[in-house]
Amino acid sequence: MDAQLIELARAAGASVVTLMATDAWERTRDGIVSLWQRANPSRADGVQGELDATRDDLLTARETGDELTEQELRDAWTGRVRRLLSERPEIAEDLRRILLELDPEADGAPHSVQMRAEASGSGRVYQAGRDQHITER
Repeated sequence: MDAQLIELARAAGASVVTLMATDAWERTRDGIVSLWQRANPSRADGVQGELDATRDDLLTARETGDELTEQELRDAWTGRVRRLLSERPEIAEDLRRILLELDPEADGAPHSVQMRAEASGSGRVYQAGRDQHITER
């Protein structure tokens, strides 16, 4: 297996488990399940159940300060993703896209947006770091 795919699996396993304890949990679960649905539809429902069980285990581990269990959960998801990529390497780009949507800093490079604007007179300035919808009447 390609070293880049192994590293992607490691990053995905860590990101998935880390994001389970955040507000991005539902998006994380939905993204990973959708990946499995495309790659191995017969396993998608099982993966959703495994994600839910892992989240329960993670939250318990964090409540009790059990860092070993948290690392074991990351390792388990790294293995699951590695096996999926081994069977279906063509989904690597889909996985990268999902990870970047869930956590823009997942690739390890910090991302920032710096904006500066000036308006004078009746001028208006609209800035956004992402989507922006403006409705004026």
